Amino acid sequence: MIVRYAFTASALALAAAAAPAFAQESTSESTGQSTNDIVVTAQRVNATEVTNGGDAGVLGNKHAVDLAFSIRSFDESLILNQQPLTLGEVLDNDPTVRSTYGFGNAAELFVIRGFALFGDDVGLNGLYGIAPRQIVAPELYDSVQVLNGASAFLNGAAPGGSSLGGSVNLKLKRAGFDPLTRATLGYTSGAHFGGSFDVSRRFGANGEWGLRVNGAYRDGETSVDREERRTQVIGGALDYDGGNFRAALDLAYQNVRIDALRPKVTLGDSVTAIPAVPEADANQAQAYTYTEMRDVFGTLSLEWDIADNALLYARAGARDGREDGNYGGITLTDAATGDGFDDSLIVPRTDNNEAVEAGLRVNLGETVTHEFNFGGSINWQTNRNAFDFRDEFAANIYHFEPMPLPPSTVASWNPGGDLDDPFPRVKSRLWSAFASDTIGLWDDSLLITGGLRLQTIRIDSYSAADGQLEASYDEDAITPVVGVVFKPLPYVSLYANRIEALQQGPNVPLDESLQNSGGVLAPRKSTQYEAGAKLALGRFLYAGLAFYQIERPGEGVIENPDGTERYGYIGDQRHRGIEFTLNGEPVEGLRLIAGLSTIDAELDTGSEVAGVPGFTANANVEWDLPFVQGLTLTGRMTHTGEQWVNTANTLRLDDWTVFDLGARYVFAAGGKPVTLRLTVDNVANKRYWASAFDAFESALLQGRPRTVNASVSVDF
Repeated sequence: MIVRYAFTASALALAAAAAPAFAQESTSESTGQSTNDIVVTAQRVNATEVTNGGDAGVLGNKHAVDLAFSIRSFDESLILNQQPLTLGEVLDNDPTVRSTYGFGNAAELFVIRGFALFGDDVGLNGLYGIAPRQIVAPELYDSVQVLNGASAFLNGAAPGGSSLGGSVNLKLKRAGFDPLTRATLGYTSGAHFGGSFDVSRRFGANGEWGLRVNGAYRDGETSVDREERRTQVIGGALDYDGGNFRAALDLAYQNVRIDALRPKVTLGDSVTAIPAVPEADANQAQAYTYTEMRDVFGTLSLEWDIADNALLYARAGARDGREDGNYGGITLTDAATGDGFDDSLIVPRTDNNEAVEAGLRVNLGETVTHEFNFGGSINWQTNRNAFDFRDEFAANIYHFEPMPLPPSTVASWNPGGDLDDPFPRVKSRLWSAFASDTIGLWDDSLLITGGLRLQTIRIDSYSAADGQLEASYDEDAITPVVGVVFKPLPYVSLYANRIEALQQGPNVPLDESLQNSGGVLAPRKSTQYEAGAKLALGRFLYAGLAFYQIERPGEGVIENPDGTERYGYIGDQRHRGIEFTLNGEPVEGLRLIAGLSTIDAELDTGSEVAGVPGFTANANVEWDLPFVQGLTLTGRMTHTGEQWVNTANTLRLDDWTVFDLGARYVFAAGGKPVTLRLTVDNVANKRYWASAFDAFESALLQGRPRTVNASVSVDF
């Protein structure tokens, strides 16, 4: 391992040392530019930046200062520079987001404002259910947009039932105005190699047609011992811009396989202490565990300016997904010795999802302006899966011992369906209709938004054993929104909002003492109140400050006046917090992406919510060295505060801080810009428990070990 690190670092150092020979002041015959101009331009293009604003759902694309919500976008330059393997590694740059895994397999889960955002509920080009659901390879995307807070009015109810504290929307790459032909070779420790390409052109007399094709292939062992990942992605976008009519077709394919994924450590009921963290690269996964996910997906977007002040739009998407895996886990029974037991679960799964949204946006008035939004959406999802549990066996989190695949236990107690041809398990249909008006006063220095969205959730659940219908859920709810933005100066805005999140209601336990035994509660609404301020000084500086409270109704047994009992909503889970974000280039050549978040998350019992750190902070810095042309130094600090492991608040994780360092070097070779990148994540190889957030149990996720990333890109 050390030899590989040394080889990679030495190769890049030699290339950097040799590069100045290519960067002497001269004129390229192929471009007519001086080599210095080529280097300066490429260094600026490679700069890692954040866009303040993005797709605010039915309200459209907005700059942050014009929105009563917190939204920002990480663009493709960050993905190219940092070489993240997953979407979670992109979101690690956001001080208000923390990532973990859920459900015992390679399913990334994101914690925003103390609530879970499942991979199932990540949007793609503004539509739910179309993005790959468990692991998202970042190479295909132009931007990763993060909206902090509830968004049932803006985006509709999330089909997976999450997105209470925030949402993520991915935008696939499309052709820009400048031609692009880029090839990249990359390396990630331990022995993970890959390459990617990206080609973009515009055609036609006025460049009205655009075509962009990009793809990537990566394979090999990661910095975690014995963990291997293979990623294959390719995407294409064809778009047309005819002035008042625009259309875009995006198609993509992703195949990800992970072998021996390091599992989370579930704490058994008898555990009364936090176990010591294993070696940084330790892995308790058995060789037979794996997950392979194949997705074919795409969207079609249409926009028609039917008048100077009216836009008619529609977008549709579909995804065909297949997952196969043997998911392993380890349950700790003795924190001192690390003893416990291992188990595994085989699950084949397919998904067929479709989504459609259409609307009309009209702008009226001069002294007093109105922006009206009308429209509707519908989302269909069909999930087929089966399962096969395997026998448990003794294991230890500090001493790995390889074992053969144990025998099945399913046939002895509960049939898990047909593994070769799974039955449909869940069919869902969510549809909605929305209307809103944003009123602008005093030259739009005061913007007031009000809107309503009627949402219907229908879910049919089927038996795993024989595919017969077991239960149906068909409920509706209205989710309103109120937002206010006041701009005393063009670059300063004060804002406030009241908005809701919406989930399918929980199942009522089977208990004859309950009046509604075996039923399902009405949709659960969570209510958010938020106020804040934003300062936008162009590229120079952006700062955002938000204060929020989210209340989610709890559930339990309620005694009726006549002494009978029923199950219903009772009590509240309340999250209060402050978020501060900062990005920009306050000094030429010095760029910042930073911020912090504090959260007080409490249950109605008075206990704090498990897995939610009270304080998080990030600081990313890039510095273009003025005395070495083409050289950029990078650094990142990530801090996560203490977090409770269990709802009883008897076990707590320590806070942790990791540091990453890196450098980029741009030089010209043959009139073409070449970029070398080297980063080292977790420089100190710190051992730490990264997260205790889990959807079902008390479980710990170990942080990544020291990881070296190196790449070279050439723009032809």
